[in-house]
Amino acid sequence: MVSTAPKRAEKAADTEGTVRLTVAQATIRFLAAQYVERDGERTKFFAGAFGIFGHGNVAGLGQALLQDEMEAAEADRDPGVKYVLGRNEQAMVHSAVAYARQKDRLQTWAVTASVGPGSTNMLTGAALATINRLPVLLLPADTFATRVSAPVLQELELPSSGDVTVNDAFKPLSRYFDRVWRPEQLPAALLGAMRVLTDPVETGAATVSIPQDVQAEAHDWPESLFAERTWHVPRPLPETSVIARAAEVIRTARKPLIVAGGGVVYSGATEALAALCEQTGIPVGMSQAGKGALSYDHPQCVGAIGSTGTTAANALATEADVVIGIGTRYSDFTSASRTAFNNPDVRFVNINVASLDAVKQGGISVVADAREGIEALGPALGDYQVSDDYRTRAAALAKEWDDTVTAAYAVEDGATLNQSQVIGLANTLSDPRDVVVCAAGSMPGDLHKLWRTRDPKGYHVEYGYSCMGYEVAGGLGVRMADETRDVFVMVGDGSYLMMATELVTAVQEGIKVIVVLVQNHGFASIGSLSEALGSQRFGTAYRYRTGDGRLDGDKLPVDLAANAASLGADVIKVGTAAEFADAVKVAKASERTTVIHVETDPLIGAPDSESWWDVPVSEVSTLESTQSAYQTYADWKKIQRPLIRPSDS
Repeated sequence: MVSTAPKRAEKAADTEGTVRLTVAQATIRFLAAQYVERDGERTKFFAGAFGIFGHGNVAGLGQALLQDEMEAAEADRDPGVKYVLGRNEQAMVHSAVAYARQKDRLQTWAVTASVGPGSTNMLTGAALATINRLPVLLLPADTFATRVSAPVLQELELPSSGDVTVNDAFKPLSRYFDRVWRPEQLPAALLGAMRVLTDPVETGAATVSIPQDVQAEAHDWPESLFAERTWHVPRPLPETSVIARAAEVIRTARKPLIVAGGGVVYSGATEALAALCEQTGIPVGMSQAGKGALSYDHPQCVGAIGSTGTTAANALATEADVVIGIGTRYSDFTSASRTAFNNPDVRFVNINVASLDAVKQGGISVVADAREGIEALGPALGDYQVSDDYRTRAAALAKEWDDTVTAAYAVEDGATLNQSQVIGLANTLSDPRDVVVCAAGSMPGDLHKLWRTRDPKGYHVEYGYSCMGYEVAGGLGVRMADETRDVFVMVGDGSYLMMATELVTAVQEGIKVIVVLVQNHGFASIGSLSEALGSQRFGTAYRYRTGDGRLDGDKLPVDLAANAASLGADVIKVGTAAEFADAVKVAKASERTTVIHVETDPLIGAPDSESWWDVPVSEVSTLESTQSAYQTYADWKKIQRPLIRPSDS
């Protein structure tokens, strides 16, 4: 028998047209045609492309973006892929990731950089995206596929391997990686990247590395490659039998506690969570990514949980006999390094779209979309409710913490401000839908405890990677995602000095952010941690070196306000609460990016969470401060909950 398959394939090829484009031009045209759909709502997936050009991509992706822009102008339409010039490759990735988070992972940006240092500058951003489960497409340029001019400028040479480039460093940091050595490989690489980017379980950084000569190479592409594609973002349903087992465990609980993570927000499950809490009376503590899952004044909200949590959530966590984790990956801050859940009989029920996270802490693993899992759990629990005594205790603890926050916010007329008061002023003066952005230093912990979140998208603290320098770039991305909200970037001087460059991009694009720049002359967070670990704040202050060689002289004369002004932002220096309030009014009324500069005392900390974070202390030392810190560390280690307890085996 003779097969007719080859003839059918030949006929299909004859009927489909082709278009001759470079690899870079084909890439841009492909990206412009990608859409996602969830719950019947269809969205263009790529809002645009950030880029900085060099010899690796200027004639490839740079030319392709220019051509797209000029063809759009001639046709009186928007470009297929809008181009934005960034100032730092890492920062561009941060902006794209922040945008994706604000869009609940349903839209993102591509980011392109040149060969060598331009591309490897994106590595930190790739790690941040993957750790936080946020989609971003990275298009790093690579050295010649033909090697005709090798070694080229900025090329890595290894005597043991001829096919390794610096872009191989993206492999462990990306959820998907491919290198396009030949034009024929491009469709599979781009489709593979889209598969990962639009999968709520697999998403993170997707990296497609394209050598500079291949970018400029022409090829005849099938027109079907550029047809609009709509990628469905699924909501995996929980197994009925697993929900039944989970409900059975919860119904036995006398002191249950829900831990809400970022998955609750990304899946749009905040209303479902509120309904479940109101049905059962179960209180809710929130991780950094989950903050906003309930409004701060919801009757069942007990605020932040873990190392940077509230005393209310942490007290309930200590007593909880059933912990229900929803959309959380149980980072060490959320679990207070496994010291938060100390009831010897505690059991766990975990609802998560990713099995990796659903199995953490042990217990019943419900692999499902957060909203679908919550909505299935409600009916399964039936008439179950917590006791009146437990409701009363949770409410009393929440009220006690709210009073603590009110006290921390209080300021005296004309007095110098501390960081808690600055947070309080920004929180009080912002609108309910405004967004606070932060990432690193002492500010994220203080915000987690103190910020009164009133909207599910009003709190944006990157704490998966807690990357210094994220703040300004992240704030830019958040504002680009939703220009109906003012964005308050809260940043200390240490993180600001790491990466303030995207103030220039904000000015360039006419994108308004309000930056609250807290000057405390050093690393306040690490200074406090250093002191707690017996290291006496060594190496954490910005000081002159003294005659004995130590960095403990006078403060450095660094003028961050002048720096921000030099980057094109409007700057207001304040010192009192009244001046701060006036500055916020000016900033909110303005259409331009405004930096509010305020000095604070780094030695005045926020209210204690009465929790712990596991950072090892030197076992032996000649310093009394270190010896004392080690004893405290050893005491906490005694109550650290192991992954597998004797009773579990």
